[in-house]
Amino acid sequence: MKIIAYTYSDPLLETSVDPANWGWEIDRVYEDLGKERSQLQKLLADCQTEPADYLLIRRLEELGDTIEEISDRLNQLEAMEIAIFATEQSYTSENSQLRAELLKLLYEIQRQQRSHRIRQGHARNRLDAAPPPGKVPYGYRRGKDKYIIDRSTSPVVKDFFDNFLLYGSLRGAVRYLAKKYGKKISVTTGRRWLTNAVYRGDTAYQNGEIICDTHIPIISQEEAAQIDRLLRRNSRLPPRTASAPRSLAGLVICSECQSHTKVSRVTQRYQNKEYLYLRPISCPKNPKCRAIPYQEILEHTIDKVCRDLPLAVAGMDFPQLDAIKQSLGQAIARQQEILAQLPALIETGVLDTETAKLRAYKLRTEISALQAKLATLPPVNLRSVAQAVSIPQFWLDLSETERRFYFREFIKQIEIIRQDKEWNLQVIFIF
Repeated sequence: MKIIAYTYSDPLLETSVDPANWGWEIDRVYEDLGKERSQLQKLLADCQTEPADYLLIRRLEELGDTIEEISDRLNQLEAMEIAIFATEQSYTSENSQLRAELLKLLYEIQRQQRSHRIRQGHARNRLDAAPPPGKVPYGYRRGKDKYIIDRSTSPVVKDFFDNFLLYGSLRGAVRYLAKKYGKKISVTTGRRWLTNAVYRGDTAYQNGEIICDTHIPIISQEEAAQIDRLLRRNSRLPPRTASAPRSLAGLVICSECQSHTKVSRVTQRYQNKEYLYLRPISCPKNPKCRAIPYQEILEHTIDKVCRDLPLAVAGMDFPQLDAIKQSLGQAIARQQEILAQLPALIETGVLDTETAKLRAYKLRTEISALQAKLATLPPVNLRSVAQAVSIPQFWLDLSETERRFYFREFIKQIEIIRQDKEWNLQVIFIF
């Protein structure tokens, strides 16, 4: 008994089949990759001289690109009395009851082949780093083979990013856009803008892969890295505190009752002056933990930061961080060197154009992944920054909004430690 198998694979969409996965003892496997089905023609020719008993295929659509081709090849094989088994479909030429379902199955194959051709087109576009189908992001328009900056709308997007980078508030940036330009977007849309690879000069595809430097960006790589850090920082805070006007909002917690605090305003009748207090939001104790003047906690926090921040930074392992950056930089450089060699390999005939495109696509996605890892690392020398911000006057000269930005760069949490009627602060840094 002779058993043969045939597979057709598109290298753009899938890998070749492992012969061990058939579950049968195969005498010979005929395998086609890409557009041509030369091995299928060889299979038919070999069966004319030495017929096989069984032919295994995964799906009937592997026998051709159209219903007519598939039907013709099924007839050729069955005329040679070869039993056909489709391992991933309910078809076998030995079961007469299933023959009636063949027409229905062929129409399903036709639908799948149409979907397959669409996916193939998208895959070829990815190899050429062309934009994916769908609506063009606001601030760009679609060019011949890449996104082009829209001069009329891109300044709106750039101003949105600049405002977020300056104040670190997504809701604030959304309100700023509506007030200055009359451009009303939701907070969800604003968050999508902040994380959209298109604005960074990269193209992201539905399969999750990203190709870097495909068109002119609206924001630089450094700005994109800072945005990612601000978003990670804000995600640690309670909801709605990222855009709160006070610099300590969302950072202070009472160690006695483990409750977060809110800023409360107190005014006196016939007086314009207001008093600010930090009060626990959900204190379970009775009597409840008392409120503390906001200004006192702010002054104590500045003193703690100026005294403890340089010590905390000094304890960090900077050589290890530098080694990681250097390792990632070297890996990116190696991939870029290989990428630069591909045109020469095509000219010398070592690689054909399609294989070179596949290799270039893989290299560019790997470079994008390495650059994303590099962007998550601290971009500046924290020791020099710590020395600059350890001067009390630096903090006193800032507005509340500016202080909010810098506090959240360094502080993870501020704990109020109560001792009878006295209290103290413990500042916990992010690193």
